[in-house]
Amino acid sequence: MKQFVIGQKKVAVYAGGISDGPVIYLNTFSGEGGRVYETLQSADCPDFSLVEITQLRWDHDMSPWDVPPAVKDCTPCTGGADDYLKLLAEKIIPTAEKEIPGTVSWRGIAGYSLAGLFAVYALYQTGLFSRAASMSGSFWFPGFKEYVFSHDMKKRPEHLYFSLGDKESRTKNPYFQTVQKNTEEIEGLFRSRKIDTCFRLNPGGHFVNEAERTAAGIRWLLDR
Repeated sequence: MKQFVIGQKKVAVYAGGISDGPVIYLNTFSGEGGRVYETLQSADCPDFSLVEITQLRWDHDMSPWDVPPAVKDCTPCTGGADDYLKLLAEKIIPTAEKEIPGTVSWRGIAGYSLAGLFAVYALYQTGLFSRAASMSGSFWFPGFKEYVFSHDMKKRPEHLYFSLGDKESRTKNPYFQTVQKNTEEIEGLFRSRKIDTCFRLNPGGHFVNEAERTAAGIRWLLDR
């Protein structure tokens, strides 16, 4: 594993064992990329490289626009996704791929929670990624479903994976109550456009088996 820091973001590159393989970019909240990679390696999945980015300003870097706090006493989202995506595209990706053997065959982007929302948002801003996995994506985010339905992606993705905990929408919080309905409608939109999609409903709430759910999503992308 190689590590470096760009723009105050910590980047870890888990290079695959073959040349010209795929690479998955994973934005994480608490640095669980190592666990995700080990889980996939132990499951004998197809060879790939993983690039984990952490030490993010989570509610800024992962959010496409400003929204007030969804939970009392939490921080607001402050719409820094475009700036972070520019850093990712122009500096992090070129630097990371110098550590990966050969030429990258395809790039995927993955994330959990707000990073799952960011993974889908990135498809509307750049053509760098041909596959995406959103686990427990924050599709309760005000205005995001409407944005997805009213805008075009930069490049048609090949494969899209979505998952959610079956208890995540069972809450008194009016924001979070919408998450399952919105996720299903977003996945349905892409499926109606003949994009290869998958939606899995996992047992439990939001903070359950994050690394395992993330690994499952990445594995699905790699198996296509």
